[in-house]
Amino acid sequence: MKKQPKANSLFSSPTRACTWNGVLITVGFISLSIAPSHAENAETGRTLTRDNGAAVGDNQNSQTAGPNGPVLLQDVTLIQKLQRFDRERIPERVVHARGVGAYGEFVATADLAQLTQAELFRPGARTPVFVRFSTVIHGKDSPEAERDPRGFATKFYTTQGNWDLVGNNLPVFFIRDAIKFPDMVHALKPSPVTNRQEAGRVFDFFSHVPEATHMLTRVYSDYGMPQTYRFMDGNSVHAYKFVNATSEVHYVKFHWKSLQGEKNLTARQASEVKAQDSGHATRDLYEAIVRREFPQWDLYVQILKPGDLDRFAFNPLDATKIWTGVKETKIGRMVLNRNPENVFQETEQSALSPANLIPGIEPSEDRLLQGRLLSYTDTQFYRLGANHQQLPVNRPKTTVVNGNQDGQSNGDISNGNVNYQPSRLTPNTEKRDVRYSQSPLLGKTQQERIQKTLNFQQAGEFYRSLSKQEQANLISNLSGDLKQATNQQTRRMMLAYFNRADADYGRSLTAMVGDDYDAVKKLSADLSE
Repeated sequence: MKKQPKANSLFSSPTRACTWNGVLITVGFISLSIAPSHAENAETGRTLTRDNGAAVGDNQNSQTAGPNGPVLLQDVTLIQKLQRFDRERIPERVVHARGVGAYGEFVATADLAQLTQAELFRPGARTPVFVRFSTVIHGKDSPEAERDPRGFATKFYTTQGNWDLVGNNLPVFFIRDAIKFPDMVHALKPSPVTNRQEAGRVFDFFSHVPEATHMLTRVYSDYGMPQTYRFMDGNSVHAYKFVNATSEVHYVKFHWKSLQGEKNLTARQASEVKAQDSGHATRDLYEAIVRREFPQWDLYVQILKPGDLDRFAFNPLDATKIWTGVKETKIGRMVLNRNPENVFQETEQSALSPANLIPGIEPSEDRLLQGRLLSYTDTQFYRLGANHQQLPVNRPKTTVVNGNQDGQSNGDISNGNVNYQPSRLTPNTEKRDVRYSQSPLLGKTQQERIQKTLNFQQAGEFYRSLSKQEQANLISNLSGDLKQATNQQTRRMMLAYFNRADADYGRSLTAMVGDDYDAVKKLSADLSE
């Protein structure tokens, strides 16, 4: 029986194979050339500080208003980490650099007036959209047949302003707190010393992040390698709030279901595709639209009342979790029917952010989402300038009225002497009925992890939902990378996480890696959900 190739692991770089100390190495999700991990030869630990030299008290948790409240703007460590992270690359995006875009239309099929003031969710309402699909980790010229989460970001040009639904093909994420996002990406990106991705660095990080077990299981499965963008679903990952005209709140999650079906590639198939065409997914979308085989997705929503949040064994606002057992309701259909005329002006200058919200849709207290509200917009300010929303692909269909002015690349011509508010000369006023909903707060400011973590259960449930062949593919894909983590403690901790999710999963993976299952099982027994 032929072995599965390892060219599509979590760690593939744009270079499919290279030499290190005379050894040619080709590995799986992100094609990884293994270099000695400098994380395994670390210096004596030092106290973390902010850029001003002040010590960091907690680098694992953002400050929140009580155990379930929103993240606080006063968390200067979080703000500085995200701002510095957003400015690390120029001009390429730090993440989601390789992408393709298309225009289309969303048609609402359900009346959600009882749930939200968002007017795009009225039966028959037609809303123009722009969608940008992307890979996450690699650069803009990297092959698209790499194992990687896929971005699925939709800009709705609504009658109330632009709403951006920014998500991924997979329904969960690696981390639950935005303060860890720069660290996660740094671990996944090439070493700053060797400029190579290193399995030791990646799993050194994730061995301290047990909540990543769910996402790692999904991304190393066949679902981590969609055949093309047309044949994958999309997910909001985060929960949002629907707010109706009486300020009543419901929590919601969104799910795009591909009407083309979900189709994935095995590691062998991905290697063959990559060898033939590094931009196969971009070509597939473009040519399908040219042929008038317009791709379509139905949009579904899950809905929870605020009082239902505490009835789960996990925190429903944790981005590493799915809402098990909550029904989905179809609310509309999207068709993509037009390609951009200029890739740079439209696809590359498109600027999507979860901070682009409209009346009736608000962010939840999801700690990862709260950080993304700042980080995504701040990234666009850095990449494209303060006036990036004046660009045609980003410009709302509604009239923009505010006192923002000047700045780089300002192409709007503003008339009038009043660039402030309030004013009797030009009495621009607020629309008081679309103020943010009010949330009760309890507790004190804190930097603590969420109380109900449930780090492993859903990873095991997903593993058991796979067919035997899909399970075998997952074990092959993951073991190809994990065996490159030469630090025994790191490797065994990762194996213990997967074993805690499912004993068959852990046993099979340990055997493929060639480690000691008794030692892994003992570590696993000491882990709590």
